[in-house]
Amino acid sequence: MEFDPAHVVGTGGAVGALLRQYVDHLVDVDEFPLGTLTVNVLGTFLLGFVTFLGVDSTTLLLLGTGVCGSFTTFSSFSVQTVRLWETGDRLRAVGNATLNLLGAGLALAVAWGLVRIVG
Repeated sequence: MEFDPAHVVGTGGAVGALLRQYVDHLVDVDEFPLGTLTVNVLGTFLLGFVTFLGVDSTTLLLLGTGVCGSFTTFSSFSVQTVRLWETGDRLRAVGNATLNLLGAGLALAVAWGLVRIVG
């Protein structure tokens, strides 16, 4: 069965947006954008996992472009980091940038390693 790519991405996007809202509500704190960090690391893991696994193009559209595209957020990460910096909370700003970048890199490495083990 062939699915329209726009519908596949839209469906995945709806799921990812709802998951992002849920995760953000579950873990975010006022002092630090933990929700954004969490979705970025988890989303990077999922995108890396399905990519390294070599899923078909429809599944990659659904999970990669749709779910991960709306679940993760580079723009919120950037704005939150700048806001922390501008309000004088420079240690948290640097920590946020570092944790997002290193966390995503580590998540990608774990996904790659996991696919090598199971695949």
